[in-house]
Amino acid sequence: MIDPEQCRTMAEVRRGVDQVDDEIVKLLARRFRFMEAAARIKPTRDKVRDERRKAEVIDRVSGAARDTAIPDDFIVQLYETLVERSIAYEFDRFDARSEA
Repeated sequence: MIDPEQCRTMAEVRRGVDQVDDEIVKLLARRFRFMEAAARIKPTRDKVRDERRKAEVIDRVSGAARDTAIPDDFIVQLYETLVERSIAYEFDRFDARSEA
């Protein structure tokens, strides 16, 4: 994979972006497998949503964004969506487990 600073053409930029996007999708798939594990481990459905943990996650990634000089407001918005979708996914997995 080429570093962004080494890019000389838009084709190189696009190839790099595509590679990063592929990695992001793989990481998100892994993250969702952790949601499956959480659904398996949590004893009751009311334990799926944890607002304190959600706030911790968003605060942590916001700080990480600031440390890497990317817009933390974007990361907060992105993670708000990601965490809510993760919770919905976990509810689905929990319910499927309960129905089995």
